[in-house]
Amino acid sequence: MTQTGPGVHVGSANPPGAGQAQPVFTVDVEDWFQVSAFDATVSRDSWNDRESRVERNTDRILALLHESGATGTFFTLGWVAQRFPHLIRRISDAGHEVASHGFWHQRIPTMTEAAFREDVRSAKAVLEDAAGVAVSGYRAPSFSLTDDVMWAARVLVEEGYRYDSSRFPIARRGYGTASGRCDPHMLDTASGPLAEYPPAVWEVLGARVPVAGGGWFRQLPLWVIRQGLGAVLRTGRPAVFYIHPWEIDPGQPRLAVGTITTIRHYRGLSAAESRLRTLLRTWRFTSFQNHSPSMSSLPV
Repeated sequence: MTQTGPGVHVGSANPPGAGQAQPVFTVDVEDWFQVSAFDATVSRDSWNDRESRVERNTDRILALLHESGATGTFFTLGWVAQRFPHLIRRISDAGHEVASHGFWHQRIPTMTEAAFREDVRSAKAVLEDAAGVAVSGYRAPSFSLTDDVMWAARVLVEEGYRYDSSRFPIARRGYGTASGRCDPHMLDTASGPLAEYPPAVWEVLGARVPVAGGGWFRQLPLWVIRQGLGAVLRTGRPAVFYIHPWEIDPGQPRLAVGTITTIRHYRGLSAAESRLRTLLRTWRFTSFQNHSPSMSSLPV
């Protein structure tokens, strides 16, 4: 057992269901203007005045999952659930899992412990009210549950969350845990255990190639993504994949941002839906909830 932060240890035991090789499909449900890369360009005060496209784009992902017979976990912003509760109900009624992406899409290091607690508590409440089911999972905006804010894992347990999928085991400026584990494991916090499911990373020739989705899915050749996800599955680990609703929306409004952000955010949008359909034909994806049915037995 190794310590990753004050009061938090990484255990050796895997969460329930971790040994079953099956890909897990996840969606970070946020609108096109809410991404962290736009924090300096788009103020939170302007959100209500901008054209929302999250409902139509999420419905498109729901249709693609229905076509392939797949299920997924939808890590949804509380802000989105508050404005589109009927969308959250549709996600749940279609057999998918509703989980939390926080309320305001704030990176954990930018918040105090009290602010973080309020953010995840309010998100959980509004999501459960809209979906009519308990919410057990959390994913931090920009995978920002890093080593220097591991107190957040304890807060999640205290607020009723049972698993997390925020610790991306790669080296990347702004997020990522380069020395983090690639396999599902337990975080032993001072308030109890929290199951951790890292996004998929392909370990090849001593390097870690991020094949979990998002910008990597749009920037890397599709064969790399498929090879990498297959390699993860062959280890017996669930290959955790993610996408945002705005990534299948090439017609979204374009913002004047820097060159690097423009490339990372807009490149590959036009091909993303076709690529996604190919992945959904390759494997039968499932949700965390369906992948690990005994998750409900974890202590809160």
